Parts: sequence; C-alpha cells; structure tokens
Amino acid sequence: MPTTAQEVYNQVVCHLSSGERLRLATIILNELVGQQQPSLDQSDTWTEEDQIDLVNFSLNYAAKTFSDIDRSRIRLNLSHQETDN
Repeated sequence: MPTTAQEVYNQVVCHLSSGERLRLATIILNELVGQQQPSLDQSDTWTEEDQIDLVNFSLNYAAKTFSDIDRSRIRLNLSHQETDN
C-alpha cells in the first residue's frame, strides 16, 4: 500500500486517463474546500512578509526584464554599427 502522495501518484494516478486525473483532482480540491482547513490563511490583509516578497519579486523581475532589453539594444546597436562600416 502506498504511503506517500508521490507513491500514490506513481502507482495509481499516472496510469489514469487525463479525464480521470482531472476528476480525481476535482474530488480532492472540493473535499479540501469543504473542510475549510484552519492551516490555510484566508485573510485579505497583506503581512509585512507578503509585502517584502512582492517587492523582491517585482524588483527581480524588473532587473531581469530591463537587462534583457538592454542586451537586445546593445546587439541592435552593434549590428547597425557593423552594417554602417
């Protein structure tokens, strides 16, 4: 008998059709919603940690995005300079 979620998945779930896996996921999620588990924080307020996480993610995303844009501009400038010569 499987004892972990990964074992259940490997021994049973992965052999089900896509439709049956979706039905299983629906059953599991509906049961969890019905239980209203207290371990899930359902508050609408943002903690300081939430805000810090959001700022860190946003800054990292912006840094990556702008760094990709800058690299693209550098490549374009170099290709224009090569064609000018």
